[in-house]
Amino acid sequence: QVQVVESGGGLVQPGESLRLSCAASGNIFSINAMGWYRQAPGKQRELVARITSGSSTNYAVSVKGRFSISRDNAGNMVYLQMNSLKPEDTAVYYCNIVILSRYGGSTFYWGQGTQVTVSS
Repeated sequence: QVQVVESGGGLVQPGESLRLSCAASGNIFSINAMGWYRQAPGKQRELVARITSGSSTNYAVSVKGRFSISRDNAGNMVYLQMNSLKPEDTAVYYCNIVILSRYGGSTFYWGQGTQVTVSS
């Protein structure tokens, strides 16, 4: 089994920063892509940022230039540095890990989510 655990959410004021962390553990052969998604009340879950095994990144247009994703392959960790936060960034943030099987194929794993609230 694989466990995915996020941390680092909280309540901040507009313009402030937060750093989210996500740790994957358990029966892991190899990790492919890692990413962060978010879901605001009444909205669909959306991709925020994604990083491949080769460290290529892509971002949602709404966060480009403010958020930065990075990964620590040795520790099976992925991070999301969020700067210049806006009220519209308020959402539950979910970590997503794509794990490759030694027998071929891949499986998506999700964390339980961490709440980020941006409010004055």
